[in-house]
Amino acid sequence: KDMADWARASGLTILMRPTVFPVNSVKAMRGCIFLGKDMLPFARTVFQIYWGEDQDISQDAVLAEVCLRVGVDPKAFLAGIGDQKIKDQLKANTDEVMARGGFGSPTIFLDKTDMYFGNDRLPLIRDALTRRKASAA
Repeated sequence: KDMADWARASGLTILMRPTVFPVNSVKAMRGCIFLGKDMLPFARTVFQIYWGEDQDISQDAVLAEVCLRVGVDPKAFLAGIGDQKIKDQLKANTDEVMARGGFGSPTIFLDKTDMYFGNDRLPLIRDALTRRKASAA
Protein backbone atom coordinates (compact mmCIF):
# COMPACT_ATOMS: atom_id res chain seq x y z
CA LYS A 1 0.00 0.00 0.00
CA ASP A 2 2.84 2.42 0.84
CA MET A 3 4.37 1.93 -2.60
CA ALA A 4 1.04 2.53 -4.31
CA ASP A 5 0.45 5.65 -2.21
CA TRP A 6 3.92 7.05 -2.98
CA ALA A 7 3.57 6.26 -6.67
CA ARG A 8 0.20 8.01 -6.85
CA ALA A 9 1.51 11.04 -4.94
CA SER A 10 4.52 11.18 -7.28
CA GLY A 11 2.48 10.75 -10.45
CA LEU A 12 4.02 7.37 -11.25
CA THR A 13 2.41 4.19 -12.49
CA ILE A 14 3.94 1.09 -10.95
CA LEU A 15 3.17 -2.57 -10.54
CA MET A 16 2.77 -3.76 -7.01
CA ARG A 17 5.19 -6.61 -7.61
CA PRO A 18 7.17 -7.03 -10.81
CA THR A 19 7.48 -10.58 -12.15
CA VAL A 20 11.22 -10.63 -11.33
CA PHE A 21 11.43 -9.52 -7.70
CA PRO A 22 13.85 -8.83 -6.26
CA VAL A 23 15.89 -8.01 -9.34
CA ASN A 24 19.65 -7.93 -9.77
CA SER A 25 20.22 -4.22 -10.45
CA VAL A 26 24.03 -4.29 -10.51
CA LYS A 27 24.30 -3.60 -14.25
CA ALA A 28 21.86 -0.69 -14.00
CA MET A 29 23.84 0.74 -11.07
CA ARG A 30 27.06 0.38 -13.06
CA GLY A 31 25.25 2.16 -15.88
CA CYS A 32 24.62 5.17 -13.66
CA ILE A 33 28.32 5.32 -12.83
CA PHE A 34 29.28 4.90 -16.49
CA LEU A 35 26.93 7.73 -17.54
CA GLY A 36 27.99 10.01 -14.69
CA LYS A 37 26.34 13.41 -14.71
CA ASP A 38 24.16 12.28 -17.64
CA MET A 39 22.60 9.39 -15.71
CA LEU A 40 19.25 10.93 -14.76
CA PRO A 41 17.26 10.07 -17.93
CA PHE A 42 18.73 6.56 -17.81
CA ALA A 43 17.90 6.07 -14.13
CA ARG A 44 14.34 7.31 -14.60
CA THR A 45 13.81 5.02 -17.57
CA VAL A 46 15.26 2.02 -15.72
CA PHE A 47 12.77 2.71 -12.92
CA GLN A 48 9.89 2.97 -15.39
CA ILE A 49 10.80 -0.09 -17.42
CA TYR A 50 11.14 -2.21 -14.27
CA TRP A 51 8.33 -0.90 -12.04
CA GLY A 52 5.93 0.23 -14.75
CA GLU A 53 6.54 -2.13 -17.65
CA ASP A 54 7.57 -5.29 -15.78
CA GLN A 55 10.82 -5.84 -17.66
CA ASP A 56 13.85 -7.53 -16.10
CA ILE A 57 16.57 -4.87 -15.82
CA SER A 58 19.22 -7.49 -15.12
CA GLN A 59 19.06 -8.45 -18.81
CA ASP A 60 21.37 -6.80 -21.36
CA ALA A 61 18.58 -6.60 -23.95
CA VAL A 62 16.38 -4.64 -21.55
CA LEU A 63 19.22 -2.26 -20.67
CA ALA A 64 19.91 -1.84 -24.39
CA GLU A 65 16.25 -0.83 -24.82
CA VAL A 66 16.64 1.71 -22.01
CA CYS A 67 19.71 3.09 -23.78
CA LEU A 68 17.83 3.45 -27.07
CA ARG A 69 15.01 5.30 -25.32
CA VAL A 70 17.39 7.84 -23.79
CA GLY A 71 19.80 8.25 -26.71
CA VAL A 72 22.75 6.25 -25.37
CA ASP A 73 24.69 3.90 -27.63
CA PRO A 74 23.83 0.41 -26.29
CA LYS A 75 27.10 -1.18 -27.48
CA ALA A 76 29.23 1.50 -25.80
CA PHE A 77 27.06 1.25 -22.69
CA LEU A 78 27.30 -2.53 -22.37
CA ALA A 79 31.06 -2.40 -22.94
CA GLY A 80 31.39 0.43 -20.44
CA ILE A 81 29.52 -1.31 -17.63
CA GLY A 82 31.83 -4.30 -18.07
CA ASP A 83 34.92 -2.17 -17.54
CA GLN A 84 36.76 -3.09 -14.33
CA LYS A 85 37.06 0.60 -13.32
CA ILE A 86 33.27 0.93 -13.35
CA LYS A 87 32.88 -2.29 -11.36
CA ASP A 88 35.47 -1.10 -8.85
CA GLN A 89 33.75 2.28 -8.49
CA LEU A 90 30.40 0.66 -7.69
CA LYS A 91 32.11 -1.52 -5.07
CA ALA A 92 33.87 1.52 -3.60
CA ASN A 93 30.59 3.48 -3.52
CA THR A 94 28.85 0.58 -1.77
CA ASP A 95 31.66 0.16 0.74
CA GLU A 96 31.65 3.89 1.47
CA VAL A 97 27.91 4.11 2.16
CA MET A 98 28.13 1.07 4.43
CA ALA A 99 31.11 2.55 6.31
CA ARG A 100 29.10 5.75 6.79
CA GLY A 101 26.17 3.80 8.28
CA GLY A 102 23.97 3.49 5.20
CA PHE A 103 21.91 0.34 4.99
CA GLY A 104 19.50 0.54 2.08
CA SER A 105 18.14 2.57 -0.76
CA PRO A 106 17.71 5.39 -0.92
CA THR A 107 20.30 6.53 1.59
CA ILE A 108 21.08 10.20 1.15
CA PHE A 109 23.80 12.18 2.90
CA LEU A 110 24.05 15.90 3.32
CA ASP A 111 27.70 16.56 4.06
CA LYS A 112 29.51 13.61 5.64
CA THR A 113 27.27 12.54 8.52
CA ASP A 114 23.76 13.95 8.06
CA MET A 115 22.10 10.73 6.82
CA TYR A 116 18.54 10.22 5.61
CA PHE A 117 17.07 6.85 4.71
CA GLY A 118 13.97 6.33 2.61
CA ASN A 119 12.01 8.37 0.11
CA ASP A 120 9.70 9.45 2.92
CA ARG A 121 12.61 11.55 4.25
CA LEU A 122 12.70 13.81 1.17
CA PRO A 123 10.64 16.56 2.91
CA LEU A 124 13.19 16.51 5.76
CA ILE A 125 16.05 16.83 3.27
CA ARG A 126 14.28 19.75 1.58
CA ASP A 127 13.85 21.40 4.98
CA ALA A 128 17.52 20.87 5.90
CA LEU A 129 18.67 22.33 2.58
CA THR A 130 16.34 25.31 2.97
CA ARG A 131 17.70 26.00 6.47
CA ARG A 132 21.30 25.74 5.21
CA LYS A 133 20.58 28.12 2.36
CA ALA A 134 18.94 30.62 4.72
CA SER A 135 21.85 30.50 7.19
CA ALA A 136 24.37 30.96 4.37
CA ALA A 137 22.63 34.11 3.13
